[in-house]
Amino acid sequence: MEFLPMFPLSMVAFPGEEVRLHIFEPRYKQLINDCFARETPFGIPPYFEGKSLEIGTEMMVAQIVRRYNDGKMDIKAIGTGWFRIVEFQKVADGKLYPGGYIERMPWTDDTDPELNITLTALIKELYTVMNITNVKIPDHLDFRTWDLIHKIGLSTQQELELLQLTLESEKQEYLIKHLNQLLPVVRESEKIRKRAELNGHFQYLEPPL
Repeated sequence: MEFLPMFPLSMVAFPGEEVRLHIFEPRYKQLINDCFARETPFGIPPYFEGKSLEIGTEMMVAQIVRRYNDGKMDIKAIGTGWFRIVEFQKVADGKLYPGGYIERMPWTDDTDPELNITLTALIKELYTVMNITNVKIPDHLDFRTWDLIHKIGLSTQQELELLQLTLESEKQEYLIKHLNQLLPVVRESEKIRKRAELNGHFQYLEPPL
């Protein structure tokens, strides 16, 4: 088992993902300074509704973008893997921040290029139906699931399920299944919205015969 400083947050981070954080609490300022100085990782275990979960994502501080006069900072961190918590400590020995003993779990970036073609096409269709124009979709050759994983209508439970999948190709298949189920619902919702917008307007309809 290995000890890891912990930064519980109400979010699910993923291996490969870049996370940008504003650090303002004294305990987490200490955590980031310790990890950055030693070039050691920390963990983000998802924490929802007052419940700390038993899994999390291992992160490395990639950059301290800005330091403020009061010690606050803006950072970029990169997910490098995921883990299960064996023992959680609300306050680590001699520190202000939490920590825990972990078991590292396997993760492989084995992206399937063919699945990426299908996946990016489904995301483009979703964004077209919903008229989303301000989110860039990477080319299928460069796309990874973590690029848009928080922007395709997943529930927290679904994100937690995805975190525990070992292979990137498994995540691709999961997201394709999710989008194939979501798109018909979104299309129907858009039809209802458009019909509602016609309320009180004259309709120009072509007779069928």
